[in-house]
Amino acid sequence: MSWIESLQKAIDYIEEHLLDEDLSIQRAAEEANSSAFHFQRTFAILTDMPVGEYIRGRRLTIVAQELTHTGCKIIDLAYKYGYDTPEAFTKAFRRQHGITPTEARNFSGKLKSYNRLVIQVSLKGAEPMQYSIVEKEAFKVAGVKREFSLCNKENLAGIPKMWDEVNSDGTGDRLFQLNNGEVKGVLGVCVDKRSTKPDSMDYWIASSYKGDKPDGLETLEIPAAKWAVFEVHGAMPNSIQNAWKKIFSEWFPSSGYEHAAAPELEVYSAGNPFSPDYYSEIWIPVK
Repeated sequence: MSWIESLQKAIDYIEEHLLDEDLSIQRAAEEANSSAFHFQRTFAILTDMPVGEYIRGRRLTIVAQELTHTGCKIIDLAYKYGYDTPEAFTKAFRRQHGITPTEARNFSGKLKSYNRLVIQVSLKGAEPMQYSIVEKEAFKVAGVKREFSLCNKENLAGIPKMWDEVNSDGTGDRLFQLNNGEVKGVLGVCVDKRSTKPDSMDYWIASSYKGDKPDGLETLEIPAAKWAVFEVHGAMPNSIQNAWKKIFSEWFPSSGYEHAAAPELEVYSAGNPFSPDYYSEIWIPVK
């Protein structure tokens, strides 16, 4: 099964079970032959929204259709779609549509529709991607670590703040000085926590090193893996965000590779990250 077919199967599973109270992102990820972590990461990169937000948006789109096409009581709809109270339902409905359920029933405002996703491949090629395939033995990194939720865009908001703190308190300079290991540069490391918390990730800002454990820093072993290493040229954060999207929307569907079970790496060189000539890399474990 192709990468595109696998991802579409996961979306189809979500749609088929959209009204189930126990709709499982883990089960949807299994349809895509993926972990919950990597499925949620890929989904967010391709659609610019978390899986949970898509599910809420689709459910509230269907709710709005029922409100305007049936005579079902609003309180009954609230309970049908998993809300504990009519107040919680009204709050969620207003957050998406900008009007109350009563106003929607009376046709007194506009509604926002989240349509069913269909994965399509865009044929592109004017801007080639520079990448290499490398194999490395296991290596160690040292740095600072935080856990982030993949829900409600917590990781998207929290990781940039973490970088700001590391760059302002001197930790970033220390990590560049420590860097004597396999990968040159300071690393952003995304670690899947599927075995304990499928909706969470650990994010490390770290440096690969050899020798004794550095004082005051946590350590992590990156397992031996085959890596697809992508060159990224341009100012942060747009250049690396655009590169991630191209990798998942263009490279993976046509490359024949699949994501392997190891952390993902962003590699940042010394220099001004806001320069149009800034160089960075994305390392993705593949099989």
